Amino acid sequence: MSKEAVFTMKLEPELRAEFMAEAEASHRPASQILRELMREFVQRQRQAREYDEFLQGKVENAREQIRAGNYVSSDAVETRAAVRRAQLQAMAKAGTADA
Repeated sequence: MSKEAVFTMKLEPELRAEFMAEAEASHRPASQILRELMREFVQRQRQAREYDEFLQGKVENAREQIRAGNYVSSDAVETRAAVRRAQLQAMAKAGTADA
């Protein structure tokens, strides 16, 4: 990949000194480390944006289902869960009685 662009930035002298010392300690040029950091940042931002878009799509889909009346009320879910819990408890008691 061509490295023709120049990037200039202002930062605290202490941060620069610490960064340069760590770059030297890792036996890598500071510019290489900065490129890696920039690539990681770009990737994280893309992933975050893609996730946000995915989530927004899920939310919109759910809203459309609600508008269309295609949903189960919380009371119905609670009733189903209570029935299932009772079934499982009965099965557990029956299994304990056999032991």
